[in-house]
Amino acid sequence: MSTAAPPRPQASTPPPAPQAQLTPHSVLTPTLAGLATVCAASALTGVIQGLAWFGYVIVATVLVACTGLALRAVRAPALVVSAAQMLVLTFLVIGAFTRSGFLAILPGPAALTELNGVLVAAFEQIRTGLAPVEATTPILCLVTIAIGLVAITVDTLAVAAAAPAATGLLLLCVYAVPSALAEDLLPWWTFALGAASFAALLAADGSHRHRTWRNRSAPGLGASPGSASGPVGVVAAALVVGLVAGSTVTAIGTEGSLPGSSGNGQNVPGGLGVNPFTSLRGMLDQGSNVELFRVRGLENDRRLLRAFTLDTYRPNQGWGLPEGPMPAGVPASGPLPMAPGDDGTGDTREIRIEPVNWFDLWLPMYGAPRSLRNVAEGWYYDRTSGIVFRERRIRPAAYVESASLREPSKAQLRETDPRPAQVPPIYTTAERVDPRVSALARQLTASATNDFDRAEAIWRYFSPANGFVYDLQTAPANDSDALADFLLNGKRGFCEQYASSMAVMLRAVGIPSRVAVGFTSGVPTGDYRSITSQDAHAWVEVYFGDQGWVSFDPTPLSDGRGYIPSYLRPDEVPNDPVPSAESAVPSASASEQPSQTQQPDLQAGSGSEQDSRPFYVAPSWSGWGALVAGLLATVLTAAIMLLGRRITGGRHSAAAAPMPRWLPPVAGALWGASLLLLAWQLHWAAAVGLLVVAAAVVTPSVVRDAVRRRRLDAIAAGKAGAADAAWNELLDECADRGIEIARTDTVRLAAQKVAQRHHLDDRGKNDLRAVVSVVERSWYSRHDAADPELGRAFQGLRESLQRNAPMSWRGRLLPRSLFRRRND
Repeated sequence: MSTAAPPRPQASTPPPAPQAQLTPHSVLTPTLAGLATVCAASALTGVIQGLAWFGYVIVATVLVACTGLALRAVRAPALVVSAAQMLVLTFLVIGAFTRSGFLAILPGPAALTELNGVLVAAFEQIRTGLAPVEATTPILCLVTIAIGLVAITVDTLAVAAAAPAATGLLLLCVYAVPSALAEDLLPWWTFALGAASFAALLAADGSHRHRTWRNRSAPGLGASPGSASGPVGVVAAALVVGLVAGSTVTAIGTEGSLPGSSGNGQNVPGGLGVNPFTSLRGMLDQGSNVELFRVRGLENDRRLLRAFTLDTYRPNQGWGLPEGPMPAGVPASGPLPMAPGDDGTGDTREIRIEPVNWFDLWLPMYGAPRSLRNVAEGWYYDRTSGIVFRERRIRPAAYVESASLREPSKAQLRETDPRPAQVPPIYTTAERVDPRVSALARQLTASATNDFDRAEAIWRYFSPANGFVYDLQTAPANDSDALADFLLNGKRGFCEQYASSMAVMLRAVGIPSRVAVGFTSGVPTGDYRSITSQDAHAWVEVYFGDQGWVSFDPTPLSDGRGYIPSYLRPDEVPNDPVPSAESAVPSASASEQPSQTQQPDLQAGSGSEQDSRPFYVAPSWSGWGALVAGLLATVLTAAIMLLGRRITGGRHSAAAAPMPRWLPPVAGALWGASLLLLAWQLHWAAAVGLLVVAAAVVTPSVVRDAVRRRRLDAIAAGKAGAADAAWNELLDECADRGIEIARTDTVRLAAQKVAQRHHLDDRGKNDLRAVVSVVERSWYSRHDAADPELGRAFQGLRESLQRNAPMSWRGRLLPRSLFRRRND
């Protein structure tokens, strides 16, 4: 039975529908956009220690770029692409920096609450640390989110909006943040990298525009105003966003500008200040243990070193300084006005305090200061708040304090007239206190007859016997009021929560109080006491008229760092100057002390290795594996590009060697393995999430490939039904290329559509004729005999389709043939 050749395509035949393909420009532009983002982020080397954060930046940028490439290949709308990039970034952040994500990477209420705590800790570290700050988990989280958002914006502007020049403003903002925070100049090479990558992005866009200019309307010749309004609007919007972001983002950390230089201009990693605020919820991230002070003259006295006091309670937040300027004060050099409760009599102790890595606007002091020596100009003393301060942070030199360390007795505190009217009203103000908290305070003090007994009753409430536990993180929130939640439900936290709660309870019963922030006594080291960042502490000071401000420390420390003054010790041990760890928590027996797992050891010099361990440690081989896989994938990708050019150039030449079929899948697998191992470096959850996403993306392609191989095997083997398999595979190949051919069409009509719409060459048409002949004989003759020419002809037809109508990435990743009704 003879078959007529399908007619040649007529001149009036409409061109085939455009296919979503990854052209060199569509790949090059997002690649250069990601590279520009990474190069701009290199400026953060001036404000963050080490290079661990750089891996997070690279992974976030690669995920954003790959998500954009994949979705644009299937012609997804720009808004969908940006939303998907945001979603992928969210998965990365949840999986890498929280432990409570659903399926490890999906955000939920618990994960978002935990993430909020991590970000709060990051901003606090920025406000109080010195540049370069330590690359702690909160800092890594903040950098990943910030640069990830920059990568999404740059990718959108450069690719979707076709306005890569507008990305320069945003990239300049990335440089502006570390430039504003670091006192030293940023490394020159960060600017060189940024300039080179941005120039490459502009050059690639300019080259693309030059190649496509012949297809554009000439300026002023038919171009509508709307055609120019798009790029102009994008650039204008980018200008506004850049200016706003530059003025807002660079405000982060300008309190002290993350100063990282000493007087001689050298950075001192690990230097610290103290944030003048206490929180009712959150997590204590101490970071590395840094020595702050060396104190001589205290001998065995274990007094608390006060840096400043907080007098303003903000409901559901914590304690802080009042709004407005600092108090006027008097010059701190020389004799000082007598502190409340100090009449100038009694012993005066000279204490030499040597700041080591202290950079702040507070000058810590012991007891009731009487005079200061070796203090530079610009320091002021405020008698009311009991603090020494200045307007700007500096690194102070060693100074000598003459102070009274006298402690009143229990009897004196019980008998004294509290005289609350002697202090400003702010020390008795407690607005919007939860009624449950006030009721608890009144219940605890119901039987007391004087302010001291009331204060002591509240102080003793914070003990393990009543369920309170010292922990580096507060319990999960169970109540809308943070203070009531801590006192009545959670009962778990660190010094900030204990001091904040006791001070509010004291004010609830009319006793003047404030929160003091400073340090515990540290540890003896040679002829001095060493005070480190892990000795940072908060406690309560209560006003007792002629006795002045008296310290109460409600935090149930059990590691020996706590100090219990004589007026709070049991009567039978009035002269015990150094309380043991067992007696550090009042009204609780040794058997009631929390276990070691509940009471982390924060003593300076103890190592505290458990607290300083990284959030997650990946196996060492995963990093090397990612590097090796990435290098191999790069080599194979280069080989594919070279072979592709040779095959394209020799399309009509028989000498053109075909590309090995295994090469693209192996290269893709190596790229996937490299990204997977790189994600594993961040967190195993990130690797699992990436694996799930990859599986979801490649599953349709794998299923389609399995169907194709089964059919090709049947055709090559000449099995019964080989003709049906060939015809069904041909129709599916057309469907995957976006051309639907109805199964109700006759064989010859369908063949005509295949030849015309795919622009088959002469060899392809001859092979199509051979396939059509075999299919017609199989369908219309009585014998379904295998034809040895079918396998060769069908393979030639597939090669012709590949040459003249190459498959788009959409067709490869989401083959439409999977959704067709199958007859096989």
